[in-house]
Amino acid sequence: MQIIVNGEKTTVNEGITLHDFLKHKGLDPQKVVVEHNYRIVRLEEWPNIVLQENDNLEILKFVGGG
Repeated sequence: MQIIVNGEKTTVNEGITLHDFLKHKGLDPQKVVVEHNYRIVRLEEWPNIVLQENDNLEILKFVGGG
């Protein structure tokens, strides 16, 4: 199934949750903000969101520097 992640089409398995998708990508939950279909979702919601065809994700990573 196809979803859009940061503007690019991505293929994912049907039935995958947002939590599992991010875990598979190796993203640290404490260092990202996720927008699912134009709504920012809290970390606690991730396991309950099952991704659907054509869902739109924007993933922003926090980076430190100085």
